[in-house]
Amino acid sequence: MSFLAAALDRVKPSATIAVTDKARALKAAGRNVIGLGAGEPDFDTPANIKLAAIRAIEAGKTKYTAVDGIPELKEAIIAKFQRENGVVYKPNQIIVGTGGKQVLYNALMATINPGDEVIIPAPYWVSYPEMVALAGGEPVPVVCTAATGFKLGAEALERAITPKTKWVILCSPSNPTGAAYTKAELKALTDVLVKHPQVWVMTDDMYEHLVYDDFQFTTVAQVEPSLYDRTLTVNGVSKAYCMTGWRIGYAGGPAQLIKAMSTIQSQSTSNPCSIAQWASVEALNGPQDFIPANNKVFKERRDLVVSMLNQANGIECPRPEGAFYVYPSCAGTIGKKAPSGNLISNDEQFVTELLETEGVAVVQGSAFGLGPAFRISYATKTSDLEDACKRIQRFCGNLR
Repeated sequence: MSFLAAALDRVKPSATIAVTDKARALKAAGRNVIGLGAGEPDFDTPANIKLAAIRAIEAGKTKYTAVDGIPELKEAIIAKFQRENGVVYKPNQIIVGTGGKQVLYNALMATINPGDEVIIPAPYWVSYPEMVALAGGEPVPVVCTAATGFKLGAEALERAITPKTKWVILCSPSNPTGAAYTKAELKALTDVLVKHPQVWVMTDDMYEHLVYDDFQFTTVAQVEPSLYDRTLTVNGVSKAYCMTGWRIGYAGGPAQLIKAMSTIQSQSTSNPCSIAQWASVEALNGPQDFIPANNKVFKERRDLVVSMLNQANGIECPRPEGAFYVYPSCAGTIGKKAPSGNLISNDEQFVTELLETEGVAVVQGSAFGLGPAFRISYATKTSDLEDACKRIQRFCGNLR
């Protein structure tokens, strides 16, 4: 018998982390590699947020805190939800975790029983189905193609719901596609969910502030107040505030669910880093003017990448509404031979040959539940993006 738990048989390692690690290893070996796998802004954490952390250290705020977050951060989160989303929560309806991933994981571990189903629109963030599986549930991917803007429609949602459905996970703007749901699109989905009282909604709003072209962000509990009592609204400071390494995520939801999630957290990590919590208070309460300034750069990068990729042979790249990802199809390259002589028969081979030949690290679409495609993160400096896109053009041009 294996010493390891059987539950591990249900879980795959993160493809995005694997690509990033491989790019790092090649760089360390002296290769000229451009890594476009990690979903991490290249901008530094704003100075006022860093200063808040330094002041917290100097004031001795380095002890254990309440498991589910300091009161000051909870109040900042409550104010954020009311100010930006028109959703009202009380302190016992808020949890702070070590990144948004832990918050999502805690929610699933606290609610999933064997056989429970979780509907996940595909393409999806690689961790959603794995966390569901680890919790003992059954991930139910619903494929959403480029023809539907990579978004789940009301009819597809209705077809996917069964008596075993416990959650629907929605991510808008999306990782990996950047697709974002309009208010009308969300309302069509919530109209379906209202009819199925056993189904709860987990809405991952981590990329809320990263939207372009006058797109107006809305969230489920805002669009359909009758779903408030069965919606977990998840967010964090990682992306918009350039605080990925600070590891602070949070959520608002029904008090009973939040209490259960806190119980899970109390027996795993306990409280998030005290210093990062105080920095996050400043992030949410302090100046927000750097966000539109950063978004202007992200939009320019998006437009550059979309334009250049659509000039590559065999590549079709939709223009996303938000986040900092594009999700181009590489269907036009399947069946061709790479410069190495190897046949490209799927998107995993495409990204492997691209990395080996041109030193560009991207993530295969099959890891996100829909191929043949690949994900590019354009949260890196513009000169590197331009260079990477030229290499992709050259690679595709040399396929035979």
